[in-house]
Amino acid sequence: MSETSEPASTDQEAATQDGTPPESPSSTGSTRGPRPYRDRGDVISDWAAAAQTWGLRLVVVAAALYVLGWVAGSFWMVLFPVSLALVVSTVLQPAAGWLRRRRVPASLSAVLVMLGFLGLISAIIAIIAPQVAGQVPQIAQQASDGLQRIREWLVEGPFEVTDGQITAAISAVEDRLQESASAISAGVFSTLSAATNAIINLVLTLMLTFFMVKDGHRFLPWVHTLGGRRAGDHLVELLSRTWNTLGGFIRTQTLVSFIDAVLIGIGLAILGVPLWVPLAVITFFGGYIPILGALVSGFLAVLVTLVTVDFKAAVIALIIVLLVQQLEGNVLSPWLQGKSMNLHAGVVLMSVTAGGTLFGITGAFLAVPVAAVVAEILRYFNEQIDHQVDPEAPPEDSHAAELLEQQAENG
Repeated sequence: MSETSEPASTDQEAATQDGTPPESPSSTGSTRGPRPYRDRGDVISDWAAAAQTWGLRLVVVAAALYVLGWVAGSFWMVLFPVSLALVVSTVLQPAAGWLRRRRVPASLSAVLVMLGFLGLISAIIAIIAPQVAGQVPQIAQQASDGLQRIREWLVEGPFEVTDGQITAAISAVEDRLQESASAISAGVFSTLSAATNAIINLVLTLMLTFFMVKDGHRFLPWVHTLGGRRAGDHLVELLSRTWNTLGGFIRTQTLVSFIDAVLIGIGLAILGVPLWVPLAVITFFGGYIPILGALVSGFLAVLVTLVTVDFKAAVIALIIVLLVQQLEGNVLSPWLQGKSMNLHAGVVLMSVTAGGTLFGITGAFLAVPVAAVVAEILRYFNEQIDHQVDPEAPPEDSHAAELLEQQAENG
């Protein structure tokens, strides 16, 4: 007994020589002294603290987005002409810059570019409007008849769908088409207030476009001077990228929409569809609303073909529309837009849906350019984060922007 207890007393004496009491198994988990490990309570506490921190951050971000949306909705009458002027000026600015580089004064360059733009738009309207305006109500009526024929085929065909299952959906679409036809037949401006607002927006858009084309090249130097060397460099780079992204998207989408309209119009003309001109025009303008615009305009073309020609021609028209959309999505848009977009189809669809829900057709039109600009801003922030990460960090931390870009290209 004495031999076995002697080492323990020796250890206790050695442990108490420096005044520190020895640790016991029962006191290891006590909170009165430092612990050499982290127990479950510590892990749960850390996770709860992280959840609280990120939760507060998400609440602040959501509140900021809500306030921005409220401000945009409250000042939409001002933001709408400004947004349209930005879109138009991105298309006209390269021509004005070309004239300025040849020593044409900025004011004269802006005047010449604006006159050329207005002349082109007026010529297109003068050529196409008489054909389209008188035939759009007919298109709506024939699309309604096409829906009725599809309904009859579904009820009497091999699918044996009951009439009650599709009556509500068909009726809703028919009512919407009839309302659109009635509105178009009655005129775009149903009231004096609507006409006045449209004229005011048109005049404001043209004036703002003129000033942006005339003095837009002076804006970035002014921003650089105002922001200083550090902030000014970032602001100039960020604004330059967003401007190039916006301009590249609008110009490319115009070209892609024009090619789609020409190909689908030629196909409908070969099939003998009498309304192929207005359908091609609708396809062109629908191309500015990616995915949804092409889907609606293509479906409309198939319905009109079904009524005006026959079922076989409608199937051929459907094949033509699908082939053109595949050509656009897999060849034209990636080749022409390059890296200016890099937006997933789901992001595009959600942007169009949100923009259309909040601000109507104008919101759907501006949704994708806004999403492209926001994506470009996030890419720039990601690059700046990469520059500030230590070289010793893992590749996923130090080259996140490059990895995301590679995933976007491969996806």
